[in-house]
Amino acid sequence: MDMNRVKQIISSPADVSVYYNGVPVWIDDYNEKAGTAKVHMRDGLLQETREVPVEELEEENA
Repeated sequence: MDMNRVKQIISSPADVSVYYNGVPVWIDDYNEKAGTAKVHMRDGLLQETREVPVEELEEENA
């Protein structure tokens, strides 16, 4: 994924399926300078937030 798509997803009212290492995540924020995004797991079991490289995020293809 690229930074422009991350920005679109954050500003979109749609529920976009995004994955990090095959695990569904919510994108909470991004750091354009560092090329990272702050994410947490969608399953709700772990509220742990991680900062991950944007290029490692994948969008589910509809």
